[in-house]
Amino acid sequence: MDLYSAISSRDRRFDGRFWIGVTTTGIYCRPSCPARTPKRENVRYFPSVAAASKAGFRACRRCAPDAVPGSPQWDIRADITARAVRLINDGVVDRGGVPALAARLGYTERHLNRLLTDELGAGPLALARTQRAQTAKTLISKTDMGLAEIAFASGFGSVRQFNETFRDVYGCPPSMLRRHPIAADGGISLRLSYRQPIAVEPLFDFLGARTIPGMESYVDGAYSRPLHLPHGRARVTLTPADGHIAASLHLSDIRDLTPAVARCRRLLDLDADPGAIESALSEFGDAARGVRLPRAVDGFEMGVRAIVGQQISVAGARTVLSRLLVNGAFPTPEELLELPDEAFAMPGRRRETLRALARAMLDGLTLDSGSDRATTRAELLALPGIGEWTADYILLRALGDPDVFLPTDLGSKHGAAALGLPTDPSELARHAERWRPWRSYAQILLWRAIPNDHN
Repeated sequence: MDLYSAISSRDRRFDGRFWIGVTTTGIYCRPSCPARTPKRENVRYFPSVAAASKAGFRACRRCAPDAVPGSPQWDIRADITARAVRLINDGVVDRGGVPALAARLGYTERHLNRLLTDELGAGPLALARTQRAQTAKTLISKTDMGLAEIAFASGFGSVRQFNETFRDVYGCPPSMLRRHPIAADGGISLRLSYRQPIAVEPLFDFLGARTIPGMESYVDGAYSRPLHLPHGRARVTLTPADGHIAASLHLSDIRDLTPAVARCRRLLDLDADPGAIESALSEFGDAARGVRLPRAVDGFEMGVRAIVGQQISVAGARTVLSRLLVNGAFPTPEELLELPDEAFAMPGRRRETLRALARAMLDGLTLDSGSDRATTRAELLALPGIGEWTADYILLRALGDPDVFLPTDLGSKHGAAALGLPTDPSELARHAERWRPWRSYAQILLWRAIPNDHN
């Protein structure tokens, strides 16, 4: 299917993969926009919202092209461009500018700008600018905040810049988008979009089975937990709804809206490409339809979870992890290092592994979507008490690596047996080669295939 055919058929599968600008109207849209299909000769194609905006097109108010699920390629790929996009989505440029992004990736600002411009049609500042506009648009329609307050909360340097950006991106002043707020309790209620299909019940059940008492809850299908964000702590409740995930956010600092949304989306793997995944995992039959990879909102937390759960059950790990909480929240690396020995409720070697991980985080180890996967794995394996299973589990869930497989995992063996697959680790690993580059999703399906999983 060529790109124009995707537009003509209003194929939602292409939303977030590319955007179209209509030269006769000066508007850019998502491919599935319900408006009348423009003539082929009047269409321009863009690899990003920022590129369309940079070319002088304004966002369509009917299809909201800036609010589609993100391109799945940014989750799949491990190169510098993909890592940069993930970090921009998490608000790194808003907080520290392009120098902070370049420093995190180990590249010069000039080289990074060239890489992004060549592939996305816009540099990091332009990409962050369009994201700020989307954040501001959300705050305008969902809160009673004043427009000046929204401008600075969204990362704009001035009200003038805020107004100019809105006119460029949306073709109207910010005040025209003001609506009656949905949330009346000081929170922000959002709809998180995704590509259909999605196996939402097993996704939420996976998270629900691993809730830490005193920190998380999973009640009546709603999953709730705190978030550690750049400017403070927050709490989110995520609930499956008709065609979207309902998110209720309570932020201590409104500037954290962008990273909060980005982390919720990554936690639930909402930008995945279900068609490609299902095709590669056809051996699993209907079970592969809409499978998602449950990820993490905090890399250090997931690292601790992985270390604690190395050789104990899910239920046992939940009990141990609840002992580590500090005021109902997961400890930061600094807080974990201050905990007394008796708070760990585990063998001394494992306790020291947790402390080694905390020190490594304070020394610069990063466990998030912007981390280099191969380098991070090597750094984890260098820590005392961390073996291949633990390092790979962290890559799977904290970094969101789509192609991790754990052939020695007990749950893999039981799941393989239930599905009639090889159970010997070496044979299972060879068999899993056919599932690349989606072996992480196959791993989830193996865990789902047994009545009580071990991971």
